[in-house]
Amino acid sequence: MISNTKPDAGALRAMLLDARARTLDLTRDLSGEQLLGPRLGIVNPPLWEIGHLGWFQEYWCLRHQDGGKLKPSILENADKLYDSAVVAHAARWDLPLPDIDATLAYLLRVLERVLAGIEQEGTAGQLGYFSQLAAHHEEMHCEAFTYTRQTLAYAPPISSLKPIQYRTGAWPGDVEIPGGRFMLGAFPDGNFVFDNEKWAHEVEVAPFRMARAPVTTAEFLAFVEENGYRRREFWSNSGWQWREQCAAESPLHWIKQGGAWMQRRFDAVKILAPHAPVIHVNWHEAQAYCRWAGRRLPMEVEWEYAAATTPGQADRKRPYPWGDVMPENGCANLFGAAGECVDVAAFAQSDSGWGCRQMLGNVWEWTADWFAPYPGFVRDPYKEYSEPWFGDHKVLRGGSFATRASLLRNTWRNFYTPERRDVFAGFRTCAL
Repeated sequence: MISNTKPDAGALRAMLLDARARTLDLTRDLSGEQLLGPRLGIVNPPLWEIGHLGWFQEYWCLRHQDGGKLKPSILENADKLYDSAVVAHAARWDLPLPDIDATLAYLLRVLERVLAGIEQEGTAGQLGYFSQLAAHHEEMHCEAFTYTRQTLAYAPPISSLKPIQYRTGAWPGDVEIPGGRFMLGAFPDGNFVFDNEKWAHEVEVAPFRMARAPVTTAEFLAFVEENGYRRREFWSNSGWQWREQCAAESPLHWIKQGGAWMQRRFDAVKILAPHAPVIHVNWHEAQAYCRWAGRRLPMEVEWEYAAATTPGQADRKRPYPWGDVMPENGCANLFGAAGECVDVAAFAQSDSGWGCRQMLGNVWEWTADWFAPYPGFVRDPYKEYSEPWFGDHKVLRGGSFATRASLLRNTWRNFYTPERRDVFAGFRTCAL
């Protein structure tokens, strides 16, 4: 494990290089039609998304200036091609995009200039902040590339790491958490956080009981086999409308063959792993399961309270469920540890102070809350990151097996619209 400290020039250089290496690993085998893929509302053309990474890094690290002025791009028409705030999603397949070799050359030129700037300026100024932003942005898109490969049934990502198998069984039961006063959100300690985490503010948390682990595939299968998808009483109005529109009868990528339930993982169909967390379920499905089971989704503050505090020390927040240091591979099921979901009993070393397991890693976890700003919210320079999505997205917490450890902390807030099933999301429950 390594300390969570503000990166010096060497560490920041490593962040940028690591993110780029992962981008290349996730896309190097794509060619021909795979680089554009079909027109789907939930994924980007990979070729466009690769170029967008170079544009974002150049925009913030090399072109952006105080006062909102922009220097010209080194790529002609870069803003018209890759600015995600103005280029409509449906138009991205029709753009005159550079081919893959030219796109990768653009990314390399931008990265070389950013690294040279860090060498000259260090990390104290604007370049230091925006380089961290660019590295985190690229890592988030790397997870999105992994979603895309799953959605489009491409082969699993290429990795030099040998996946570790964790088939350790179930982890049932609840933990009792007494609640109390709690500072929800991040503190201004000098480390990089996003605007939606700012700033810590006091809230009162009532006592609650939370599951020690996320809902497993076997547990969710019982809901499916008791006709949970066809029983109106378990669904909200919006959830039932969604279910009728898409005719869902099971989680995304589940397939019934010869009386047995299977699941497509990238380009292969495998038997369900009963004790792994259910994955590729949306917020509506999670909520319907909870009503069937006589449970509920945790509130966002409950999730963070369970992850960040310890018995008798509710006034002290830990940045990670297990303590004060970031995970290396093997501490939690984050990128590089297993390469897929593992059983919910695995990674005992990831337990929170209350005994909740895998609160970081394995699957993102839906919470009950709509994504909203904290009191006194002030948007960061990258205004499109949070503010446009307040009010119509649901909050997820934790992280998945495809998330890089350096992105995460207990205060990290992810957010998706409640019908999204392509993301690596599951959920844990609380007692009513």
